[in-house]
Amino acid sequence: MASSEKETQLAEEIVIQIDEDETIISHPVDVAGVVGYGDVLPLSIDETTLRKEKGSPLSYSSASDHDLTSNQKFPEMAIFDQAIRRLSLSLSRRRSSLSFSTLSSNPLRVCVVGTGPAGFYTAEKMLKAHQGAEVDIIDRLPTPFGLVRSGVAPDHPETKIVMNQFSKVAQHERCSFFGNITLGSSVSLSELRELYHVVVLAYGAESDRALGIPGEYLSGIHSAREFVWWYNGHPDGKNLSPDLKSTDTAVILGQVRVTHAWCVSLDSDAGISLVEGRGKLCYCRFQNAKDDLSSYLFHGNVALDVARILLQSTSVLATTDIASHALEALEQSSIRKVYLVGRRGPAQAACTAKELREVLGIKDLCIHINEVDLRISPEDEEVLKNNRIHRRVYELLSKAAASAPSRPSSSQRELHFVFFRKPDRFLDSGEGSGCVAGVHFEKTMLKAVGPGKQIAVGTGLYEDLDCGLVLKSIGYKSVPVDGLPFDHEKGVVPNIKGRVLTDTSGDLTLLEKGLYVCGWLKRGPTGIIATNLYCAEETVASISEDVHQGEIASASTLPKPGRQGLLQLLDNRRVRVVPFSAWEKIDSEERRLGNLRSKPREKLTTYEDLLKAATE
Repeated sequence: MASSEKETQLAEEIVIQIDEDETIISHPVDVAGVVGYGDVLPLSIDETTLRKEKGSPLSYSSASDHDLTSNQKFPEMAIFDQAIRRLSLSLSRRRSSLSFSTLSSNPLRVCVVGTGPAGFYTAEKMLKAHQGAEVDIIDRLPTPFGLVRSGVAPDHPETKIVMNQFSKVAQHERCSFFGNITLGSSVSLSELRELYHVVVLAYGAESDRALGIPGEYLSGIHSAREFVWWYNGHPDGKNLSPDLKSTDTAVILGQVRVTHAWCVSLDSDAGISLVEGRGKLCYCRFQNAKDDLSSYLFHGNVALDVARILLQSTSVLATTDIASHALEALEQSSIRKVYLVGRRGPAQAACTAKELREVLGIKDLCIHINEVDLRISPEDEEVLKNNRIHRRVYELLSKAAASAPSRPSSSQRELHFVFFRKPDRFLDSGEGSGCVAGVHFEKTMLKAVGPGKQIAVGTGLYEDLDCGLVLKSIGYKSVPVDGLPFDHEKGVVPNIKGRVLTDTSGDLTLLEKGLYVCGWLKRGPTGIIATNLYCAEETVASISEDVHQGEIASASTLPKPGRQGLLQLLDNRRVRVVPFSAWEKIDSEERRLGNLRSKPREKLTTYEDLLKAATE
């Protein structure tokens, strides 16, 4: 069947199931039931409409008797609407790309660095847009899937189903996965650019921003990223060993959130707009000075993930793929209280109703919310009126506060929601141990700075709160490599629609030809899964346009070694490459070990064990 005929046949409808919180729960590519997303695009995007009926799947179709007003009623789908529109390259451009690749005697060789959602979506779309292209995906870990494997909470297995789709991409006849390859040491960026016609960097953000307040590097203070990696079995997180025995209270300080939909946010004030997949600064406080040990959690889905892990019964966690070392530590944990504290108020709480209900539903958990914190201003009322998600969260918090007992029983664990606090500095124990012993907090209030916008400002009132453990989640940070232009202030690679710019001057004509970015490295740590779909489509659209216009050297006139050259270079350097077939051995071993413990898998958490399983 000709490509155009195939597109015409499949371009009838795309269905995405959403739950009652209007959260995308079905993977678009999986639901479509085809190799890739682009095949089911309507031939004319102007005819695309959005249909949603109560309790039914959300559909994009070419039915002309509907309109696109549903995005007003279901605003969190607006970003997906944008993705659909941007996904639709003109067919003429696409067919030009198809012709270029198909007719070339030598394939267009593409290397994608990073195997998270952005990397796999980029690979998938490149395979579709260029029928003769060969795509290699490399990662520094022996395992693929990025934050799908190491970031999603172990008790949310439904989110990890997307790995099935990514596996199909890796198993495509024109695609190869190679793990255990570190950009910068195993192979340099300049070498990749010599080996491939196109290099797409999608390795995300694997470092952390700093609060920049005194005492930040005292012992007992960890980043939330490290903590999540620890309980998810990331090989770089195994040795974190957070002290859960010496504290009875847990919290995180932060301004970033990572949700199951891969939402992360960075901004200067508290709150979050889930619709846009953006979040803002939230801080935490430990309320009762008489409690001698604490750690700190912020309001957001990552906070709820961590709170749930710390408060959930270990008998429940034992049935998940949580790392065995984390489960053992949690079984011996002394934590009885978790404080989730925000810089602003409950009307701006940075979480979803679905996540909030889940943590509120933990068995034998006592919820504490100060009634004074639930008082809202006229500005807050406007926020709740215009934002359905914030309104749902506020209603759930209010209901939990109204039904909470005056005091917990001796057997109950406690979850405290506290608002209007920000950390000023960390306090040393004063005994020369270099361990955190407390946090000096400033109380905050909301100040209107424009229509519909409030910011948290300090009141000049402070309080010292004792603590022995701090988990800070103040933002993921991308790390540059040699030869890569980088905007250190924004934490991204300067780019225009995925095309890497030579510097940060803003001159859009100065391009690094053949070099592209996607995902967090491109836009910063923001967005949901649909954002990565859109982000990858935009980058691939730029690549296709550059190929069509001759900006990228023709594969027929300038053949490049690609995969063969890369493997030869790595072999010369004695780099142990882990292909997808070796990952399947790791996967099989983890599932076997998990089956012995009635778990979905028992993750191998050291490089040594991973590489050993890869060769057996």
